[in-house]
Amino acid sequence: MKPIEIAKGIYDVGVQDWNISDFHGYSTPFGTSYNAFLIVDEKIALIDTVKAEFTDELMANIARVVDPKKIDLVVSNHTEMDHSGSLPKVVHRIGDKTPVFCSKMGEKNLSRHFPGRLNLRPVASGEELSLGRNTITFLETRMLHWPDSMFSYLKEQRVLFSSDAFGQHYSGFEKYDDVIGDEIMPHAKKYFANILLLYAPLILKLIDKVAEMGLAIDMICPDHGILWRRDPKKITDAYARWSRQEPAAKAVVVYDSMWHSTEKMADALAAGLYDGGMAVRPMSLKKWHRSDVMTEVLDAAVVAVGSPTLNNGLFPTVADFLTYMKGLKPQNKIGAGFGSYGWSGESVAQIAEILESAGFALPEKGPKIQYVPEAEALLQCFEFGRKLAKRTGANR
Repeated sequence: MKPIEIAKGIYDVGVQDWNISDFHGYSTPFGTSYNAFLIVDEKIALIDTVKAEFTDELMANIARVVDPKKIDLVVSNHTEMDHSGSLPKVVHRIGDKTPVFCSKMGEKNLSRHFPGRLNLRPVASGEELSLGRNTITFLETRMLHWPDSMFSYLKEQRVLFSSDAFGQHYSGFEKYDDVIGDEIMPHAKKYFANILLLYAPLILKLIDKVAEMGLAIDMICPDHGILWRRDPKKITDAYARWSRQEPAAKAVVVYDSMWHSTEKMADALAAGLYDGGMAVRPMSLKKWHRSDVMTEVLDAAVVAVGSPTLNNGLFPTVADFLTYMKGLKPQNKIGAGFGSYGWSGESVAQIAEILESAGFALPEKGPKIQYVPEAEALLQCFEFGRKLAKRTGANR
């Protein structure tokens, strides 16, 4: 894509990855982008680079603005390879001695990724770097979402280069929030739920820290997806809301089934939750990817998980989802297990054990039905759903 001047002397020289469909177990049917930014001033700075296989495209984009050899310095906000993979090749092409500014943890991480190949210049949080008319202020954002992460703030133009925060895995010709509109928010929510939810307490502290510093922000430029120029507060407010993890009157019923018995239980349970006053999303793991389920879990009050018993244990897709969800540490949830079985029936207890260890409240013992649920068993599941809804105080 042609480089775009996003503010005076600042160019988006990043690339689109239209074809990626999976990012560390997170489904990306809309692809993603690797955003990089060129600041043309008395000193020319490149903010972040791209995945290794897109090096040539990045360099071609830079060359449309300036001769790459005129770049004076590179800022690496984050070591992860979708942003640093091309860094050694980029530096080699613009000059092996080109300084690469990074956080102190970034120095450690980059030196482990690319030993002896980069002229690393670690900076402290609050440290400033003059480019001439513009000044970069560095802000350490450790564990958002790697130990090395930092923001770079161009204070004269009030532009925040936010690395992986406030991004979305979305590839498109729409460059800004006011171009794509509210269509981008489900992508931003999915990104938060699957990448940043674990760090929600740190995000709240960071938002408070930025407020204390009095940083005025006219534009947020993340390393993935669109740029926030019309209403940057929309995404920062959404992050604050999602980080507080205040559940809505909503339930997610996630399950898999071998011969439809657990599926029938899930349908009855979902109907009971709805009858009890909750919005409900039944999500079969045969249809829905774990990352899409996790997006719905983000603001749910109830998460009911169903599995048949297979080989004295959980169905593989259910075990996969529970492992994935537990790692993201969602808070303020009521949980429940349910399922069918043939002769041993361990799955429901195993689900309950995992949910409890993940911090879910389990106020009711989940239904366990042998073989095919008949009318009485389905009524039991329906009533179980109503009980769960009552526990949340839902009232349609």
